[in-house]
Amino acid sequence: MRTRGRRLLVTAVALLTAATTLPAAAAERHAGQEHPSHGGLSAVIRYTEYGIPHIVAEDYADLGFGTGWAQAADQVCTLADGFVTLRGERSRWFGSAAAPDGSLSSASTNLSSDLYYRGVRESGTVEKLLAEPAPRGPSRDVRDLMRGWAAGYNAWLARNRVTDPACRGAAWVRPVTQVDVAARGFALAVLGGQGRGVDGITAAQPPPTAGSATAAGTGEPDVKRTAAAARELFDTADMGSNAVAFSGASTANGRGLLLGNPHYPWQGGRRFWQVQQTIPGELNVQGGALLGTATVSIGHTARIAWSHTVATGVTLNLHQLTLDPADPTAYLVDGRPERMTRRSVTIDVRDGTPVTRTQWWTRYGPVVTTLGAQVPLPWTATTAYALNDPNAANLRAPDTALGFSRARDTTGVLDALRRTQGLPWVNTIAADSGGHSLFTQSQVLPRITDELVQRCSTPLGRALYPSSGVAVLDGSRGDCALGSDPDAVQPGIFGPARMPVLKDAPYAENSNDSAWLANADRPLTGYERVFGTIGTQRSMRTRGAVEDVARMAARGRLTLRDLQAQQFANRVPAGDLVAADAARACAALPDGTATGSDGRAVDVSEACGVLRAWDRSMDTGSRGALFFDRFWRKLTAAVPGAQLWKVPFSAADPVRTPNTLDTSAPGFATALADTVTELRAAGIALDARLGSGQFVVRSGRSIPVPGGTESLGVWNKVEMPWNPSAGGYTEVTTGSSYIQAVGWDGGRCPVARTLLTYSQSSNPNSPHYSDQTRLFSDERWVASRFCEKDILSSPGLRVVRVSDRR
Repeated sequence: MRTRGRRLLVTAVALLTAATTLPAAAAERHAGQEHPSHGGLSAVIRYTEYGIPHIVAEDYADLGFGTGWAQAADQVCTLADGFVTLRGERSRWFGSAAAPDGSLSSASTNLSSDLYYRGVRESGTVEKLLAEPAPRGPSRDVRDLMRGWAAGYNAWLARNRVTDPACRGAAWVRPVTQVDVAARGFALAVLGGQGRGVDGITAAQPPPTAGSATAAGTGEPDVKRTAAAARELFDTADMGSNAVAFSGASTANGRGLLLGNPHYPWQGGRRFWQVQQTIPGELNVQGGALLGTATVSIGHTARIAWSHTVATGVTLNLHQLTLDPADPTAYLVDGRPERMTRRSVTIDVRDGTPVTRTQWWTRYGPVVTTLGAQVPLPWTATTAYALNDPNAANLRAPDTALGFSRARDTTGVLDALRRTQGLPWVNTIAADSGGHSLFTQSQVLPRITDELVQRCSTPLGRALYPSSGVAVLDGSRGDCALGSDPDAVQPGIFGPARMPVLKDAPYAENSNDSAWLANADRPLTGYERVFGTIGTQRSMRTRGAVEDVARMAARGRLTLRDLQAQQFANRVPAGDLVAADAARACAALPDGTATGSDGRAVDVSEACGVLRAWDRSMDTGSRGALFFDRFWRKLTAAVPGAQLWKVPFSAADPVRTPNTLDTSAPGFATALADTVTELRAAGIALDARLGSGQFVVRSGRSIPVPGGTESLGVWNKVEMPWNPSAGGYTEVTTGSSYIQAVGWDGGRCPVARTLLTYSQSSNPNSPHYSDQTRLFSDERWVASRFCEKDILSSPGLRVVRVSDRR
């Protein structure tokens, strides 16, 4: 009866929508085509402004079908490219030396990517995870979503002509399976672990002879240098995202408010895609889904809203192996040798012979010889390093997302996190209609306690762990195993009781620093170092964000408009701290000149006025913003942080320190001179409007982009490469992505405004290729259409009934 009732409701939605939006005769014809296809997969997709689909389905398989169909319609080339990656076929189609887009791993070449993902495929890793019973493995609902998504994607391919020039007519655009969809979830889960070490995993080969050991014979890399490199590699502050939840104590009506501002790539496979998903009586959620996934990652329901920020928890650890003197592919545990497992992988290469390489796996995980390009981990005759990534056993993120989508309040969000433990590398910030706020760093982390590190660290680990949170444990000792918490969903990870949580604070905010200052008046402490630091200097973006939201909460009576104003305030905290002092020091330079790094004297007098007149914002019309951006990058690159400020950091005043620019620091005048020289050489006026040099190009049209880079501390973060030979900045590559401001007014419908900055489709032939990008440029929003009355009143509402039956 329940299924039949839902079927009737879905049919009624199609009939009502069609009759509401079409002339009578056309409505009858349209409705006649909209009856469900019994025995097959089907869904109703209703498109509102900006190409946002509202998908209604009878069950999770049907919902996945509609989602896969609609994603393919908008993003088929991006999705197909990702599936080539996951099959380990990039070298076959695009050449082995080319680089992937970085959305699914850190692999520097297609060959490295292929070796890793083909190894995953041939070992049956994803199939084994799919077969795990819940809660260790995905629930039946999630498996149905994945199966339906694959069928919907395939049905769209079978019935539509690809018009996107990025893959039109390409032989690598092929049907997919449930395993392909699950493999994408696996890839996202291991981004911070195995995905970070792909090059080092696929290049790891044993030394040919014992004589290849390092001079010291210990296998240890340079400890000091490696620790510094690891600290830089695992610094997540530049990875992006802000979010703040306000409790009813801070709002005008006693209900919660949430502003989510994730910073993600603007191109490639790690983009968001906006959708509403509805199963009548079961599920109703709207938000941003990561491409290739079947659930809403960041979003809201009628009662709850949530967002994520990249967390500081280190999702991997290393085990230093003591090798068998007679065999560098065997290692000792409690004095007994264990042989490594070989994985031989063969990759087809375009216009070349196939390449076969061997990977080496241990009880701890794969042998790895580098993390990124910065952290060397040499495999010698005496020592090797194995990478432990607990998220390589985690396909639970979709169940966590479903749990959020079904939750009625922040308590339900915490319960979903406790039951599923599926989030690999993000924090969660949430607010609800009852006035509750929440911050929690509930992520899947290796169970690295400070006590375990103290007892089991190698010399390299004693240097890496305090500075970066990367533990290097003695793999030769069985008593150095990670162990388990009794409430953990899988062995070797922390249980929910160990996670930092802040409930019902007037505000709860995160900008990619650790959990410590989610609320400056209620700092979180007591967690292990692997989660992040306590009492250390915060990033400029965190400092600016906490200043802003604490001021908002203290003022109180907040409404949705206050969230919208915060998103586009474009205030530059670094500018507020230093611009006035920099302008005065500039004006005091003898004869208005400074010496550049090339030794030449440069007239910088015009720059002094530009700094003085700048409005301290990164709005597209701000004059002087581009100059300060370039000056601040040069200054902070040249002058160590300890020499930059007169007042150093104090843990007792972490939001306002360090402060007071030391304009006598070596490098200050040089940075001024170099900035003036650089901009003039690029043909850019020192007082140019920001939008003239910070933009994206869509269909031949330049669209100015507001916001600023990480070091400036701007909430509305955007990043773009500098190319002086091309006249300055090239297009924006990453930054604000799926933005949502959500509140409640006591009615049945949430009050929400959203914005997908790079727009819904990557196809230049789509009408939704740049429409929301132009909104972002103008700092305008999309009114969320969540309830039926809002969907039905959408101008130009378009209804599509999709099924797997021709």
